[in-house]
Amino acid sequence: MNILKLKNWYNRNHIDIKIWSIFIIYEVFITGIATGRWGYFGSYLFHYLLNIGLFYFHAYGSKKILEGTFRFKNWLFIPLLVFELAAYMLIAFPVEFLMFTTIYFDPKADPIVFNEVYVLRTIWRALYFIGFSTGYVFLLNSIKERRRVQKLERQNLVNTIEKQALENDLVQSQNNFLRSQINPHFLFNTLNFIYNDARKKAPLAADAIMNLSEMMRYALKRPEASELVPLSEEVEQIEHLINLHKLRTANTINFDLIINGDLFGLRFPPLILLTLVENMFKHGNIAHSTQPSIVQIDYDRKSLTLTTINMINEVKKKESESHHVGLENIDKRLNNFYKDKYAFKFYKDPLNRYFTEIKVDIDNPMAGLN
Repeated sequence: MNILKLKNWYNRNHIDIKIWSIFIIYEVFITGIATGRWGYFGSYLFHYLLNIGLFYFHAYGSKKILEGTFRFKNWLFIPLLVFELAAYMLIAFPVEFLMFTTIYFDPKADPIVFNEVYVLRTIWRALYFIGFSTGYVFLLNSIKERRRVQKLERQNLVNTIEKQALENDLVQSQNNFLRSQINPHFLFNTLNFIYNDARKKAPLAADAIMNLSEMMRYALKRPEASELVPLSEEVEQIEHLINLHKLRTANTINFDLIINGDLFGLRFPPLILLTLVENMFKHGNIAHSTQPSIVQIDYDRKSLTLTTINMINEVKKKESESHHVGLENIDKRLNNFYKDKYAFKFYKDPLNRYFTEIKVDIDNPMAGLN
């Protein structure tokens, strides 16, 4: 049991023990070599025990003063210092006198005399270790304060993350609540009834209802923005959107959807391509007689390229600022998913056509880049 206690004590203080050992060995040998005189083992043992005791006593006293609630606590260091010097001298002189007049008596050595030289030498030695002890206390306090600050910073970070999570949960709950207000079953059954009723009497309206129904179904079941979806589902929504605009404008739009490659299994961030197409309808001239608006998807199992081309609508130029904000948001979302494995650019050419191009390097063709 005593061995276990000793082991635990050593584990708690092994750094101090090693530092004191190195210091004592260094000081003893430096002093011996410099003066050519070597002391007795008992003398070394007594003096270093006394000095180490003074070191930790001052550290303990300083710590208590610094941790205290005294109004003028810094003044307490003066009586502490006086007490330590007096106690140090009262212990050192009698022991040294007895030791060198009885145990280690040497008629050739200088006698131990309590005079001015002895007092100054003893005070200097005591202040030497008190100075080390003061630095030791301030070092410990600095480490403690740093750890406290780091703990507060970690706690603030945790609180921020928890607050953000709560806000996200609240937004999600609000979205779920809004979605629950419209019973999807009831909504789609009603739209299906209207579609079947209108199919014979108004085929164009029936087609519009079907396209709108499919887009609403997709919107209600779409995943979170942090997930990937099959790109083919986004393409279906683009087809529905094109059909709706064709029905609305009596098929006067000039719009082509071109797909090169098999998109089966390919996944992509949701609503990015759909947003680009919506921007074409919102900001572009999609009814130009000679310049069609084009959405082109090229996929060769190693890379995916999404390109949109449309004539710029001069009437809607004032909305270009909000258009660029939307494109910047798309770039941020692409960066979150693909980091440095994508390129996104948008520009206007001399023919007044607006281009957007997304190119992604695909590592895993069955999952996009998860």
